[in-house]
Amino acid sequence: MAHLDISEFSVPEATAESPRPALRRIESVLGHLVEIPAAILVVAEVVILFAGVIARYVLHQPLIWSDELASMLFLWLAMLGAAVAFRRAEHMRMTAVIGSATPPIRFYLDTVATCAALAFLLMILHPAYEYAYEESFITTPALQISNTWRAAALPVGMGLMAMFAVLRLLRTGDLKVLLGAVLSVALVIGLFWLAQPYLRPLGNINLVIFFVGVAGFCVFAGVPIAFGFGLSIFGYLALTTRTPLMVLVGRMDEGMSHLILLSVPLFVFLGLLIEMTGMARAMVSFLASLLGHVRGGLHYVLVGAMYLVSGISGSKAADMAAVAPVLFPEMKERGAKPGDLVALLAATGAQTETIPPSLVLITIGSVTGVSISALFTGGLLPGVVLAITLSALVWWRYRNEDLSHVRRASGGQIAKTFVIALPAIALPFVIRYAVVEGIATATEVSTIGIVYSFIIGLLIYRRFDWRRLTPMLIETASLSGAILLIIGSATGMAWGLTQSGFSRALATSMTGLPGGSATFIAVSIVAFVVLGSVLEGIPAIVLFGPLLFPIARTVGVHEVHYAMIIILAMGIGLFAPPFGVGYYAACAIGRVDPAQGIRPIWGYLLALLIGLIIVAIFPWISIGFL
Repeated sequence: MAHLDISEFSVPEATAESPRPALRRIESVLGHLVEIPAAILVVAEVVILFAGVIARYVLHQPLIWSDELASMLFLWLAMLGAAVAFRRAEHMRMTAVIGSATPPIRFYLDTVATCAALAFLLMILHPAYEYAYEESFITTPALQISNTWRAAALPVGMGLMAMFAVLRLLRTGDLKVLLGAVLSVALVIGLFWLAQPYLRPLGNINLVIFFVGVAGFCVFAGVPIAFGFGLSIFGYLALTTRTPLMVLVGRMDEGMSHLILLSVPLFVFLGLLIEMTGMARAMVSFLASLLGHVRGGLHYVLVGAMYLVSGISGSKAADMAAVAPVLFPEMKERGAKPGDLVALLAATGAQTETIPPSLVLITIGSVTGVSISALFTGGLLPGVVLAITLSALVWWRYRNEDLSHVRRASGGQIAKTFVIALPAIALPFVIRYAVVEGIATATEVSTIGIVYSFIIGLLIYRRFDWRRLTPMLIETASLSGAILLIIGSATGMAWGLTQSGFSRALATSMTGLPGGSATFIAVSIVAFVVLGSVLEGIPAIVLFGPLLFPIARTVGVHEVHYAMIIILAMGIGLFAPPFGVGYYAACAIGRVDPAQGIRPIWGYLLALLIGLIIVAIFPWISIGFL
């Protein structure tokens, strides 16, 4: 996922009618003051990194400062993007539980979620300031400036999110609910603070209390995942250890600042770009001309189109948004049920999680040290295996489809659509070749893809809408900030788990399982299906990847093979109702009631599980071409 834009972290309905136009104006002005710099930073990153590519590979005179400046601006992009996401209510959270509540209860829980996020931001603000001050004693090697210029993004971003939270609460129309939510959060924090003397002697039991109890309660209560994680690790360090809280900010900075993660916003933007320029539509049209006349043909096209588009964007939300609007109208005209369409769309989202340049692959490479080029090579065939199992189910379900009204495309029409689609189809192969052959890094190749898409969109497809560019840049910053803040807080939790000795205990227990590597893989599959449905993919990877990959090597499982197994397992959980947030994203993109897709998706999930078992049994599928 991957990364996904999940159900909104919303302002209660009463807020929309609240008679406080002054507060709305203040929030709007402040929002624009954050969104415009965030959009400019996305452009700046593309320009700086592409200039570095040209200087290194064309002029053979590397810009020694380009990576350093890109890294410095990247932290600002992450924090301003997180502030934009907070203001736009786009931070990822699980809404399966609160979605079933009555409107008054949902209203109350939404307000509690805002209060909980604000509590974390206020508590972490001073340690973030201290961290930025301490960084003033460090001078950057290439630019020779104080590192405070980079680290200041942390307190500024936290402060902006806190301001948006306060404005949201002030606009709440029901004072009684607001006071109840504030008192509820204050009471819970106060009880934990008073319990501090009793918590310290408990040792590793505190891991269960904070990392399972607090984090789990926050996630199920609808608190955005990043802030739920943040509250759990902040409480653990503040109440049970003597670790300076500035260390937590440092770990969050470390988690968000891997230069390889800079490819996250760039691939998100690339995904939006291929949809806007018509590249995705061209690929879908070519596949439809090939297969549209066979039974279930457009369903096969959906599977194939998601595979191709995933090879470009890396973002599951962008993939689904690019493919669904092109195919769904014609599929509905042929009699396909809307519920089955979103079920297959969600299943293809899980199927394509391993296809480069998947954001989950990039995240695994950044947190575990596994070669990105090896992951990009190993991710292609597992996706094919799952595509085959999905297609087998499509064949069974649509073997009696009536196609008497469908006209088969002629050879000339197929050739024409292929020529039109060729520039778009070439892009995923260019991206993969450049990374695998070592010509460019994943970050650099994303800028090449962006420039390529600009040129193709302007000169060949001529569908470049300049008016959509600024909203796309803001959306890129927002989604990237939401993802990166989760990575930062999850990195803090992973560090806390490691420091507590949990990782050593986990390694001992996992390596001692009867059955060796087979049992280890089976346990991992079950664990990541569950984690994928509850936590969403990237935080699950950041939390447990550094702990489990060394164990995989110890029990004799190749790290690339293991990566494919856990990514696919996590993807199945991510897109499985009732908790899988990816399923609800697919329903939102397809504009279909989630209840309609519940029944048909179970068959597709079974097909995915069969494909995953095949991938797990035969390591060659993942590592045969390394």
